[in-house]
Amino acid sequence: MSILVYIDHTGGRVRPVSLELVGRGRVLADALNLPLVALVIGDASGNAAAEAIAHGADRVLAASDAAFTTFRAQAYAEALQTAIGATEARIVLVPAVAGARDAAALAACALGIGLAADCTNLSLDDAGRLQAERPIYSGNIVTTVTFRSRPQMATVRPRSFALPQRDPARTGEVADLEVSLSALAGREEVLAFEAAQTGEISVDNASIVVAGGRGVKGPEGFAPLYELAQVLGGAVGASRAAVDAGWIPYPHQVGQTGKTVRPDLYIAFGISGAIQHLAGMTNARTIVVVNKDKDAPIFKIAQYGIIGDLFEVAPALTEAFRTRLGR
Repeated sequence: MSILVYIDHTGGRVRPVSLELVGRGRVLADALNLPLVALVIGDASGNAAAEAIAHGADRVLAASDAAFTTFRAQAYAEALQTAIGATEARIVLVPAVAGARDAAALAACALGIGLAADCTNLSLDDAGRLQAERPIYSGNIVTTVTFRSRPQMATVRPRSFALPQRDPARTGEVADLEVSLSALAGREEVLAFEAAQTGEISVDNASIVVAGGRGVKGPEGFAPLYELAQVLGGAVGASRAAVDAGWIPYPHQVGQTGKTVRPDLYIAFGISGAIQHLAGMTNARTIVVVNKDKDAPIFKIAQYGIIGDLFEVAPALTEAFRTRLGR
């Protein structure tokens, strides 16, 4: 048996969430005294395999057939199914990102196994069964999912766990994974991929996040936050209230129903601190809160707090940082 982790990569680079799962998988594997196996699908498997091993994997299965050059859900799901069988996987961990989550769902359906989706934490119970925490009911409740049978599969949000330390001296086996795709011939055709060109830094892996909530009062209220984020080289985030109001698009949402972030600096403007939002950002290294309400719950988790009007504080911070940073 083993713990199996799906390594998602693009353009020759491994997505950080995959390495975060390798780190968590390492903890689970050590607790269960099982090997940690990474699955890499696609032509860039050489570099991805090395990164998986350096971050904690004992072994890598590489499905590097030309058929995997571009993502196809059915083909990638078949590779995942094959890897689950080849490794007798007890627990399967997959990043909750576009593509990977599709492959996981298809593989789970084909194998008839349980899948806990969009999880934010993983642990083991006294019997060694996976326990997966995930938000439900629009993020108003966090539930713990357990499994009746094996394999036990979960997709996990980015930034749910810390990135493990890379050890270039680690060694591990890399083996080819033969996947039969004859039954899928002609069922999928990829016409093209078009990347979204927003020109903005994503909150997913930003080291600095400047976020706004209901206190920004409208879409125009995000203007000073964008300006501050640009000076700092950071991303703009938002609370669910601001997104639901239509003031800023959903990809900026931080919280149980949005993105889980783990930046070095998180600056929250006009965010009261609902539990759904705090669940997505409390792991930030330094939290700065700006709010007119001195009793706002978010002050309780902040290292630094400013009681004041964000429309006065944000421009003042922008000018101070612009002078300090020469920008």
